[in-house]
Amino acid sequence: MNDVAISSTAADAAAVQAIEQHHAELAGALSARVSALQLAARGGDGVDAARADLVGWCESDLLPHAAAEESALYPAGLAIAPARILVEAMLAEHVVLASLVADLRTATDAVRAVGAARALQVLFDSHLAKENDQLLPALAGAPGVSLPDLLSAMHAELAGAADHGHEQEAEAAPAGHNCSCGEHDGPGYPELDARMVPHAIRHATIFGALDAVHPGGGLVLVAPHDPLPLLAQIEQRQPSVFEVSYLERGPEAWRLQLVRRTA
Repeated sequence: MNDVAISSTAADAAAVQAIEQHHAELAGALSARVSALQLAARGGDGVDAARADLVGWCESDLLPHAAAEESALYPAGLAIAPARILVEAMLAEHVVLASLVADLRTATDAVRAVGAARALQVLFDSHLAKENDQLLPALAGAPGVSLPDLLSAMHAELAGAADHGHEQEAEAAPAGHNCSCGEHDGPGYPELDARMVPHAIRHATIFGALDAVHPGGGLVLVAPHDPLPLLAQIEQRQPSVFEVSYLERGPEAWRLQLVRRTA
Protein backbone atom coordinates (compact mmCIF):
# COMPACT_ATOMS: atom_id res chain seq x y z
CA MET A 1 0.00 0.00 0.00
CA ASN A 2 1.23 3.53 -0.76
CA ASP A 3 2.13 5.46 2.37
CA VAL A 4 1.40 8.73 0.56
CA ALA A 5 -1.35 9.21 -2.01
CA ILE A 6 -1.16 12.14 -4.43
CA SER A 7 -4.20 14.23 -3.53
CA SER A 8 -5.43 17.58 -4.77
CA THR A 9 -6.67 18.70 -1.34
CA ALA A 10 -6.29 17.82 2.31
CA ALA A 11 -9.90 16.62 2.24
CA ASP A 12 -9.04 14.20 -0.57
CA ALA A 13 -6.08 12.89 1.44
CA ALA A 14 -8.31 12.36 4.48
CA ALA A 15 -10.85 10.51 2.33
CA VAL A 16 -8.13 8.25 0.91
CA GLN A 17 -6.98 7.43 4.44
CA ALA A 18 -10.54 6.73 5.59
CA ILE A 19 -11.14 4.35 2.68
CA GLU A 20 -7.85 2.55 3.24
CA GLN A 21 -8.59 2.13 6.95
CA HIS A 22 -12.02 0.68 6.14
CA HIS A 23 -10.41 -1.69 3.65
CA ALA A 24 -8.04 -2.84 6.40
CA GLU A 25 -10.94 -3.50 8.77
CA LEU A 26 -12.68 -5.58 6.09
CA ALA A 27 -9.49 -7.53 5.39
CA GLY A 28 -8.99 -8.22 9.10
CA ALA A 29 -12.58 -9.35 9.58
CA LEU A 30 -12.35 -11.69 6.59
CA SER A 31 -8.99 -13.08 7.70
CA ALA A 32 -10.31 -13.92 11.17
CA ARG A 33 -13.37 -15.69 9.80
CA VAL A 34 -11.42 -17.67 7.22
CA SER A 35 -8.94 -18.73 9.91
CA ALA A 36 -11.83 -19.79 12.17
CA LEU A 37 -13.22 -21.96 9.37
CA GLN A 38 -9.81 -23.52 8.74
CA LEU A 39 -9.42 -24.31 12.44
CA ALA A 40 -12.89 -25.84 12.60
CA ALA A 41 -12.16 -28.01 9.55
CA ARG A 42 -8.84 -29.11 11.05
CA GLY A 43 -10.54 -30.05 14.32
CA GLY A 44 -13.50 -31.71 12.63
CA ASP A 45 -16.11 -29.76 14.58
CA GLY A 46 -18.00 -26.50 14.10
CA VAL A 47 -17.49 -26.25 10.34
CA ASP A 48 -21.14 -25.45 9.59
CA ALA A 49 -21.25 -22.69 12.20
CA ALA A 50 -17.97 -21.15 11.03
CA ARG A 51 -19.09 -21.28 7.41
CA ALA A 52 -22.47 -19.72 8.25
CA ASP A 53 -20.71 -16.92 10.12
CA LEU A 54 -18.41 -16.23 7.16
CA VAL A 55 -21.24 -16.33 4.61
CA GLY A 56 -23.40 -14.08 6.79
CA TRP A 57 -20.60 -11.52 7.08
CA CYS A 58 -19.95 -11.62 3.34
CA GLU A 59 -23.62 -10.97 2.65
CA SER A 60 -23.94 -8.19 5.24
CA ASP A 61 -20.59 -6.45 4.76
CA LEU A 62 -18.33 -7.59 1.92
CA LEU A 63 -20.85 -7.78 -0.93
CA PRO A 64 -22.67 -4.55 0.07
CA HIS A 65 -19.26 -2.84 0.15
CA ALA A 66 -18.61 -4.05 -3.40
CA ALA A 67 -22.05 -2.85 -4.51
CA ALA A 68 -21.46 0.58 -2.96
CA GLU A 69 -18.16 0.86 -4.82
CA GLU A 70 -19.88 0.00 -8.09
CA SER A 71 -22.52 2.64 -7.49
CA ALA A 72 -20.46 5.48 -6.04
CA LEU A 73 -16.73 5.00 -6.65
CA TYR A 74 -16.22 3.09 -9.88
CA PRO A 75 -18.21 5.40 -12.21
CA ALA A 76 -15.68 8.13 -11.43
CA GLY A 77 -12.86 5.73 -12.26
CA LEU A 78 -14.48 4.72 -15.55
CA ALA A 79 -14.58 8.38 -16.53
CA ILE A 80 -10.79 8.67 -16.20
CA ALA A 81 -9.08 7.20 -19.25
CA PRO A 82 -5.95 5.84 -17.47
CA ALA A 83 -8.11 4.09 -14.83
CA ARG A 84 -10.84 2.71 -17.09
CA ILE A 85 -9.23 -0.66 -17.81
CA LEU A 86 -8.38 -1.10 -14.12
CA VAL A 87 -11.97 -0.45 -13.04
CA GLU A 88 -13.34 -2.82 -15.67
CA ALA A 89 -11.03 -5.53 -14.33
CA MET A 90 -12.13 -4.80 -10.76
CA LEU A 91 -15.78 -5.04 -11.75
CA ALA A 92 -15.01 -8.49 -13.14
CA GLU A 93 -13.37 -9.37 -9.82
CA HIS A 94 -16.59 -8.41 -8.01
CA VAL A 95 -18.38 -11.04 -10.07
CA VAL A 96 -15.81 -13.63 -9.00
CA LEU A 97 -16.09 -12.58 -5.35
CA ALA A 98 -19.87 -13.07 -5.45
CA SER A 99 -19.37 -16.45 -7.13
CA LEU A 100 -16.96 -17.57 -4.41
CA VAL A 101 -19.43 -16.55 -1.71
CA ALA A 102 -22.07 -18.65 -3.50
CA ASP A 103 -19.61 -21.57 -3.67
CA LEU A 104 -18.95 -21.19 0.03
CA ARG A 105 -22.67 -21.12 0.80
CA THR A 106 -23.34 -24.35 -1.12
CA ALA A 107 -20.14 -26.29 -0.35
CA THR A 108 -20.97 -29.89 0.47
CA ASP A 109 -17.94 -30.63 2.63
CA ALA A 110 -15.26 -28.93 4.72
CA VAL A 111 -12.56 -29.19 2.05
CA ARG A 112 -14.67 -27.34 -0.52
CA ALA A 113 -15.70 -24.74 2.05
CA VAL A 114 -12.11 -24.03 3.09
CA GLY A 115 -10.99 -23.89 -0.54
CA ALA A 116 -13.66 -21.36 -1.45
CA ALA A 117 -12.94 -19.31 1.67
CA ARG A 118 -9.21 -19.19 1.04
CA ALA A 119 -9.71 -18.25 -2.62
CA LEU A 120 -12.10 -15.50 -1.50
CA GLN A 121 -9.51 -14.12 0.91
CA VAL A 122 -6.66 -14.14 -1.61
CA LEU A 123 -8.75 -12.42 -4.29
CA PHE A 124 -10.15 -9.85 -1.86
CA ASP A 125 -6.69 -8.93 -0.54
CA SER A 126 -5.42 -8.49 -4.10
CA HIS A 127 -8.51 -6.48 -5.00
CA LEU A 128 -8.04 -4.09 -2.07
CA ALA A 129 -4.38 -3.62 -2.97
CA LYS A 130 -5.39 -2.49 -6.48
CA GLU A 131 -7.86 -0.01 -5.02
CA ASN A 132 -5.40 1.37 -2.47
CA ASP A 133 -2.33 1.49 -4.69
CA GLN A 134 -3.80 2.37 -8.10
CA LEU A 135 -7.42 3.48 -8.14
CA LEU A 136 -7.46 5.82 -5.12
CA PRO A 137 -4.33 7.76 -6.20
CA ALA A 138 -5.80 8.10 -9.70
CA LEU A 139 -9.07 9.46 -8.34
CA ALA A 140 -7.34 11.72 -5.80
CA GLY A 141 -5.23 13.32 -8.53
CA ALA A 142 -7.97 13.67 -11.12
CA PRO A 143 -9.36 17.18 -11.78
CA GLY A 144 -13.03 17.54 -10.95
CA VAL A 145 -13.19 14.42 -8.76
CA SER A 146 -14.07 14.92 -5.09
CA LEU A 147 -13.15 11.87 -3.04
CA PRO A 148 -15.03 13.20 0.03
CA ASP A 149 -18.19 13.34 -2.08
CA LEU A 150 -17.59 9.81 -3.41
CA LEU A 151 -16.99 8.58 0.14
CA SER A 152 -20.24 10.20 1.32
CA ALA A 153 -22.10 8.52 -1.54
CA MET A 154 -20.62 5.16 -0.54
CA HIS A 155 -21.70 5.71 3.06
CA ALA A 156 -25.23 6.46 1.89
CA GLU A 157 -25.29 3.25 -0.17
CA LEU A 158 -24.00 1.19 2.73
CA ALA A 159 -26.46 2.75 5.19
CA GLY A 160 -29.33 1.54 3.05
CA ALA A 161 -28.09 -2.06 3.25
CA ALA A 162 -26.81 -2.02 6.82
CA ASP A 163 -29.95 -2.88 8.77
CA HIS A 164 -30.91 -5.80 6.56
CA GLY A 165 -27.35 -7.10 6.44
CA HIS A 166 -26.81 -6.97 10.18
CA GLU A 167 -30.07 -8.80 10.76
CA GLN A 168 -28.80 -11.61 8.53
CA GLU A 169 -25.47 -11.67 10.36
CA ALA A 170 -27.17 -11.88 13.74
CA GLU A 171 -29.21 -14.85 12.55
CA ALA A 172 -26.09 -16.73 11.41
CA ALA A 173 -24.85 -19.32 13.91
CA PRO A 174 -21.76 -18.10 15.81
CA ALA A 175 -18.54 -19.94 15.10
CA GLY A 176 -17.33 -22.15 17.92
CA HIS A 177 -18.27 -22.40 21.56
CA ASN A 178 -20.70 -19.70 22.68
CA CYS A 179 -21.95 -20.38 26.18
CA SER A 180 -20.95 -18.86 29.51
CA CYS A 181 -19.34 -21.96 31.02
CA GLY A 182 -15.84 -20.57 30.62
CA GLU A 183 -14.60 -23.23 28.20
CA HIS A 184 -12.96 -22.28 24.94
CA ASP A 185 -12.86 -23.79 21.47
CA GLY A 186 -10.95 -27.03 21.15
CA PRO A 187 -8.18 -26.67 18.53
CA GLY A 188 -7.28 -23.06 19.38
CA TYR A 189 -8.08 -19.60 18.12
CA PRO A 190 -7.51 -17.98 14.72
CA GLU A 191 -4.13 -16.30 14.48
CA LEU A 192 -3.36 -12.90 12.96
CA ASP A 193 0.31 -12.14 12.33
CA ALA A 194 0.34 -8.35 12.47
CA ARG A 195 4.01 -8.31 11.46
CA MET A 196 2.87 -9.04 7.90
CA VAL A 197 0.46 -6.06 7.80
CA PRO A 198 1.71 -2.62 6.64
CA HIS A 199 2.13 -0.30 9.61
CA ALA A 200 -0.31 2.34 8.32
CA ILE A 201 -3.25 -0.09 8.35
CA ARG A 202 -2.11 -2.50 11.07
CA HIS A 203 -4.41 -1.34 13.86
CA ALA A 204 -7.45 -1.11 11.57
CA THR A 205 -6.80 -4.67 10.38
CA ILE A 206 -6.61 -5.91 13.98
CA PHE A 207 -9.81 -4.06 14.92
CA GLY A 208 -11.58 -5.72 12.01
CA ALA A 209 -10.35 -9.14 13.08
CA LEU A 210 -11.46 -8.56 16.67
CA ASP A 211 -14.91 -7.48 15.51
CA ALA A 212 -15.24 -10.97 14.01
CA VAL A 213 -14.73 -12.67 17.38
CA HIS A 214 -17.91 -13.91 19.05
CA PRO A 215 -18.43 -14.08 22.86
CA GLY A 216 -16.39 -16.95 24.24
CA GLY A 217 -14.15 -16.94 21.17
CA GLY A 218 -10.72 -15.48 20.77
CA LEU A 219 -7.87 -14.37 18.56
CA VAL A 220 -4.14 -14.97 18.82
CA LEU A 221 -2.26 -11.83 17.81
CA VAL A 222 1.40 -11.94 16.77
CA ALA A 223 3.11 -8.53 17.05
CA PRO A 224 6.67 -7.31 16.38
CA HIS A 225 6.81 -5.61 19.79
CA ASP A 226 4.83 -5.40 23.02
CA PRO A 227 1.61 -3.78 21.68
CA LEU A 228 0.72 -1.72 24.75
CA PRO A 229 -0.59 1.30 22.76
CA LEU A 230 -2.77 -1.06 20.71
CA LEU A 231 -4.15 -2.73 23.84
CA ALA A 232 -5.01 0.70 25.22
CA GLN A 233 -6.87 1.54 21.99
CA ILE A 234 -8.75 -1.77 22.12
CA GLU A 235 -9.81 -1.08 25.70
CA GLN A 236 -10.87 2.45 24.79
CA ARG A 237 -12.79 1.16 21.77
CA GLN A 238 -14.50 -1.72 23.61
CA PRO A 239 -14.07 -1.34 27.38
CA SER A 240 -13.75 -4.60 29.37
CA VAL A 241 -14.71 -6.72 26.36
CA PHE A 242 -11.47 -8.66 25.82
CA GLU A 243 -9.42 -10.68 28.28
CA VAL A 244 -5.75 -10.44 27.26
CA SER A 245 -2.99 -12.88 28.14
CA TYR A 246 0.58 -13.16 26.85
CA LEU A 247 1.65 -16.43 25.26
CA GLU A 248 5.12 -15.20 24.29
CA ARG A 249 7.08 -12.08 25.17
CA GLY A 250 9.71 -11.51 22.47
CA PRO A 251 12.39 -10.97 21.51
CA GLU A 252 11.39 -11.80 17.91
CA ALA A 253 7.63 -11.79 18.41
CA TRP A 254 5.00 -11.09 21.03
CA ARG A 255 2.06 -13.50 20.98
CA LEU A 256 -1.11 -12.46 22.79
CA GLN A 257 -4.42 -14.25 23.25
CA LEU A 258 -7.48 -12.00 23.25
CA VAL A 259 -10.70 -13.69 24.36
CA ARG A 260 -14.05 -11.92 24.11
CA ARG A 261 -15.85 -12.13 27.46
CA THR A 262 -19.29 -13.70 27.49
CA ALA A 263 -20.78 -11.14 29.85
